[in-house]
Amino acid sequence: MISKLPRWVEYGSFVLALVAGFVNSIGLLGFKHQSISHLSGITTLLGASIVNSTLIDVFHLAIVILSFLVGAAISGYFLRSGALKLGRNYSSLLSLEGIFLLGSVYFLAKDALYGHYLASAACGLQNALVTTYSGAVVRTTHVTGIFTDLGIMLGAKLRGEPLDTRKVLLFLLIITGFVLGGTFGAYFYSILNFKALYIPASICFFLALSYAIYNGKFGH
Repeated sequence: MISKLPRWVEYGSFVLALVAGFVNSIGLLGFKHQSISHLSGITTLLGASIVNSTLIDVFHLAIVILSFLVGAAISGYFLRSGALKLGRNYSSLLSLEGIFLLGSVYFLAKDALYGHYLASAACGLQNALVTTYSGAVVRTTHVTGIFTDLGIMLGAKLRGEPLDTRKVLLFLLIITGFVLGGTFGAYFYSILNFKALYIPASICFFLALSYAIYNGKFGH
């Protein structure tokens, strides 16, 4: 049950959603106006590009999607299971996400498409860090499923079923984090351009360090 989630999961989910919203905001403003933290819009663009765009654009969008998949595969390989569990080495994966974001700044500053791919891989890696915990789906790079779950819960409440307030709180934290990330991303992009990605990269490194310290105290 979601009520078994430790508090650090809620805090971490909020911050990771903020990171994703930040990156996605910069993607919408700077990556040819493409979303980057989730694939629904990009996949739609890919389909439309097959008819309306050049082969180069189609190839670019396909690589962005593949990069997200590769990032998720990296998490899947090292975690071996999507279930959240204290003691796993999330720190290394969070650090790798930060490295991907730093790399994306380097290439984007040179107007190289590799920056798009690294940013997408970072988001795929993050989204796969946690897939389920005690039956609860936890996503931090998009909010479509979360709004869907909230709607289902509201309908069940209207039907007379009890409301899982802890689950509602978790989902609201993720939504709030994503919105705030988008706000901060737009603001700092207007000042720093693609160098604004240094901020979510730094947050990833801070989370990696915080988790390593927490895991050292309580993970054994």
